[in-house]
Amino acid sequence: MEKFNSIKLDGIREIAKKSLVGFRVVCDDMTDYGQEIPEASLSLVRRKSEIKQLVKPVNLIGAFKAAETTEEDDGYWVCFEVHEFEDIPDGMVKLVVPSQKYAVLNFNGHASEIFKVYTHLHKWIGENGYKRVPEKWSLEIYSKWTESEDKVDLCDPII
Repeated sequence: MEKFNSIKLDGIREIAKKSLVGFRVVCDDMTDYGQEIPEASLSLVRRKSEIKQLVKPVNLIGAFKAAETTEEDDGYWVCFEVHEFEDIPDGMVKLVVPSQKYAVLNFNGHASEIFKVYTHLHKWIGENGYKRVPEKWSLEIYSKWTESEDKVDLCDPII
């Protein structure tokens, strides 16, 4: 088993509907996301002051669907949560993620390790009698985001 800075299972959590504003990143090659998502995140942080009705301006939120769904849902959204949509800034998009039940894992480490950490979360979900729902929105809720370390809740939708 790989060693990470810190991973801790938070358990099962119902997360309320999220109204998100930010950038949608779509890449033809999966490996390109590793470069494009951090660039979009930096750009979003620089433009944060343009977004109205921010809920928690320190929490960057990533949203994606793990399963192939529709072209409209393809990609990765780098966003901030807003109370309600108002004057979406040029070049940004809005996304509504409905209330869902999630298995949540807290991760401290480098963003490049996040993909590997999902293996631990998926294993725990199966071992505890839950079923993943990859066609629903997964969330990555960052409370700290830097180039060297991230603090993030990985939220995988379950039933």
